[in-house]
Amino acid sequence: MNRIQEKLKKIAPILNEKQRRMVFAAEAEQTGRGGKSQISALTGMSRSTLNAGFADLQALGDSITGSDTGRIGCSGGGRKQIAEASPGLAVELESLIEPVTRGDPVSPLRWTVKSTGTLAKELTAKGFSIGKSAVATLPAGLGYSLQSNQKRLEGADHPDRNAQFKFINDRVQFFTNKGFPVISVDTKKKENVGSYKNAGKEYRPKKNPRKVEGYDFADKKAVPYGVYDMNSNSGFVNVGTNCDTSSFAVNSIKYRWEKEGKFRYPKAAKVLVTADSGGSNGYSRKLWKYELQRFANEHKIEISVCHFPPGTGKWNKVEHKLFSRLCRSFFTYPPCGYV
Repeated sequence: MNRIQEKLKKIAPILNEKQRRMVFAAEAEQTGRGGKSQISALTGMSRSTLNAGFADLQALGDSITGSDTGRIGCSGGGRKQIAEASPGLAVELESLIEPVTRGDPVSPLRWTVKSTGTLAKELTAKGFSIGKSAVATLPAGLGYSLQSNQKRLEGADHPDRNAQFKFINDRVQFFTNKGFPVISVDTKKKENVGSYKNAGKEYRPKKNPRKVEGYDFADKKAVPYGVYDMNSNSGFVNVGTNCDTSSFAVNSIKYRWEKEGKFRYPKAAKVLVTADSGGSNGYSRKLWKYELQRFANEHKIEISVCHFPPGTGKWNKVEHKLFSRLCRSFFTYPPCGYV
């Protein structure tokens, strides 16, 4: 309450009697229950005077909305908007933005990928005196907003896309009904190993952030390769510290099979692998096929692979069943382990 007392004491001398009781009444109203008693005790203003201030506030209402009551400067005074003070600026700005405009032409929202600093330099070169802060206020009036790129394009939709997914689904159902293992595989995003910056925040003492390297040029990267067993709803993650190669991918599958798969499916003569169409397990990788054939020959099993069409790898089961948990806390998983 001392803060309120000091504030009212400072502004009271510059107010007339009516203004003073209105300001004190507004402060009492904002204080809430018991506000009149508190303001009266702090300022010495009587309750009846405060009540008169409340009546003045109620009578004031919306009567000053849109009027010039209490105006000090003349109507229309003040600095002109830069678009008004510089004729032709809006037209010139439109010509600079239009070639790099994104979005549907009939949409009410358009956006540009040019920065305000770039636009300010180009306008200055054309004879306008304007900074990037002023430029930032202009595009909104022309229907633009500053936005970053957005990953949305996934390639053309193949006319047989539905048939492709139906074929993969039928193969999975066939292997499952026969009691053969069906595994979904993929490589997750590589992570720097060491004290490097990561997105997100954590609670720490004030003004004591965790110190990390100034540059993200890591000597080692963690490469998590996931193998998800659809039938048993279990997963395995092999974290390598080298490159994401086809040999590493097949070795991850092989390690999981030797540690668990062959014991869970002792009579299995076939294995189905579902994977995306790129990366270390891409359909065009000769090393991927070669290593799989070596694995099949060694363990005397038949391996079939179904690749998801380009741009649809996120539909792979390993993404939703295994990597969703992996993303929660990457470093809670051991270098090799089951989840």
